[in-house]
Amino acid sequence: MPSTRGTFGWVPGWGFFAVLIVLSRVALATPYVVPSGSMQPTLLIGDYLLARPLAYGISTANLPFGNRLPQGGRLFQRLPRRGDVIVFRSPARTDTTFVKRVIGLPGDRIALSGGRVWLNGRELAWKDEGPAREELSDGRTVPAERFTETLPGGTRHLLLKTPDGTPLDDMAEVTIPAGHLFVMGDNRDNSADSRVPQAEGGVGLLPLWNLQGKVMVVTVSRDSVAPLGGVGDYLASVRPARFLKWVD
Repeated sequence: MPSTRGTFGWVPGWGFFAVLIVLSRVALATPYVVPSGSMQPTLLIGDYLLARPLAYGISTANLPFGNRLPQGGRLFQRLPRRGDVIVFRSPARTDTTFVKRVIGLPGDRIALSGGRVWLNGRELAWKDEGPAREELSDGRTVPAERFTETLPGGTRHLLLKTPDGTPLDDMAEVTIPAGHLFVMGDNRDNSADSRVPQAEGGVGLLPLWNLQGKVMVVTVSRDSVAPLGGVGDYLASVRPARFLKWVD
């Protein structure tokens, strides 16, 4: 009988290699790229990120093709802290990854008035950091204002607001149910986050199952609308100041 070793002998080796790739993505670090400006000024369009996938435990959302796997709870679950920048599977489209900042935890009461966040009955402190520019997806920029927002416990982060208000500036108070988070983009006027229902393409209240990890660092960044005619063009599009930039 002819031997099948030559035909199929590669299967165990490649299978082991595939398992190693999956384990490294689940246990070590997972790369992502920022496609939109919803997290400006913290993250820019064209930032390449590394996230720590086991920061909040593990669910099927952490696995490759997790959008095709059953949803459920999390093993070794740990809640994010307010202020963490997280990556997660979009509840509306689980084959798509979003990146936002955690603002509210289970049991918190949250509302917005005039763009300001009210958390458990208290308005979050803001400090005006002066004028800035918001980058649009086509490379144009528009005027904006930069603020520092302070969360309970003293965690501070930057955010952008455009001069004109938007419907996202106001939201009636909601209580975040168990097993969910309230997340927002740092670009407060251009983010389909927990203020926007899932039926309208937003995140809504984010189930903990969807979490994929905590963003740690920008590894490299490039201007996504810059021309790419060759190696020189690519190198010219890289943003050196964002190399290995820690995310907070």
